Amino acid sequence: MPLYLVMGVSGCGKTTLAQRLAETVGGTWLDADNFHSPGNRAKMAAGIPLTDEDRWPWLEALNEELGRAESAGETLFLACSALRQIYRDRLARGLSSLKIIYLQGSIELIHSRIAQRTGHFMPATLLASQFALLEEPTDALILSVDQPVEDMLREFVRALY
Repeated sequence: MPLYLVMGVSGCGKTTLAQRLAETVGGTWLDADNFHSPGNRAKMAAGIPLTDEDRWPWLEALNEELGRAESAGETLFLACSALRQIYRDRLARGLSSLKIIYLQGSIELIHSRIAQRTGHFMPATLLASQFALLEEPTDALILSVDQPVEDMLREFVRALY
């Protein structure tokens, strides 16, 4: 069964879409934020961007979970920023079935969404650093976040499922 990486900057709707995809086509979903160390969470909550050294153990843990799901034949949707190609390469290492879904949107739209959400450790002040780090994938299904989730679901089913 395939594995899907639902990627993009914070606030683009990765978690919402991954949940809905899992419900719609069957499978499970994971939020990569749940794999961050307490130190990484504290750093981001303080408005300090993570370094690559902060990210490597997190990406390794996610790759292990993806490998476990692939070995078990599960369909899995992982909501993960995966902003740089090197991060996506680390996530995909050793996997044969990882497909990428990139949620693309303007900084203005996504900033307005982040400003409205509560209870998340990632502040809106780090959004600019995420856009600066972003390397848009060339091998992905690209979904615009300025459309309703239902439309994104239909696009996914038409294109990948």
